Amino acid sequence: MTREPPGIAIESRELRVTVNPRVGGTITEIRHLPSNLSVLGEAPWDAVNAPIASFAARDEPEWLTRFTGGWPLLFPNGGDACQFGGIFHGFHGEGSISPWEFTATSKTIRMSRRFFSVPVEMQRELKVSGDMLVIRERLRMDGARPVEVMWGQHTTFGSDLVDGSVEITTNAARASVDSMYDPPANPLAPGGQGDWPMVPGKQGLVDLSKPAAPVAASGYLHDFAGPAWAAIRRLDNRIAAALSWDAATYPCAWLWYELEGTPEPPWHGRGRMIGIEPNTTRSGSGLADAKARDTGLLTLEPGAELSTELRLHVFEPKGAVTGVEADGRAVTA
Repeated sequence: MTREPPGIAIESRELRVTVNPRVGGTITEIRHLPSNLSVLGEAPWDAVNAPIASFAARDEPEWLTRFTGGWPLLFPNGGDACQFGGIFHGFHGEGSISPWEFTATSKTIRMSRRFFSVPVEMQRELKVSGDMLVIRERLRMDGARPVEVMWGQHTTFGSDLVDGSVEITTNAARASVDSMYDPPANPLAPGGQGDWPMVPGKQGLVDLSKPAAPVAASGYLHDFAGPAWAAIRRLDNRIAAALSWDAATYPCAWLWYELEGTPEPPWHGRGRMIGIEPNTTRSGSGLADAKARDTGLLTLEPGAELSTELRLHVFEPKGAVTGVEADGRAVTA
């Protein structure tokens, strides 16, 4: 499927990044211009290009009506819709499906939102520099009482990047399998843990670094050795993407495989996406579940100001990605 992603484009000579401030400030496309290859996931349906009026998706099917693939923000909830602290939080949170105010230049877009569900204002800046996308986010807590939130990135890779066999590398020491997500195409043993890249499967150990269709599975990367990073490389070395972030803000990354593994609508077995999603919290099942299982919600105290930065390097690799430099540029073997 080929279609023009909605939104505003910023670009350098190497990258074009398209953002949709109207629906979640989602990054809908990142294209490597020298190769004309795209690296973000693309949903196999036509999404509704309008925010949800209530700022809260009632469930996953409603949220998917706005999902184009790409890279939404998850805040202040991630995963299942739930009642939490007397507030209904929609699936994947208000930030992912609500409109953001914005200003833009040729290389930078700045977005802001004052949230309805929590007393927080967030500023986001996306800037392209050569073959690098730099994202800076800053939030300020304006409420009189502490609030607990989830803050994360739904970074979904796909399109040309996964058009063929791929390899995932990371400096995560450990990986865990989600204990609740177990569709028929899941080869992993729910709740299992292992040293990256091997985790327990239903028929022996599974190598998470070499996913192959059909598969639908979910887990978590954690215990990063220093500043966190993870990369996806096409094994023919046509294109690669290396994502790096501050592990102090995001101590884990959700790892999601949807490679032709879900036959139900709206996927119909056509999805090809891999999510590497830095997050404050290991549970992917919403605020209420994370609280019940004590998996690390982020507490915002009155007056708190937090900031973080992520870097995405999109490039033509020479071999396996073995690390990233301090500036976010990938190192290859």
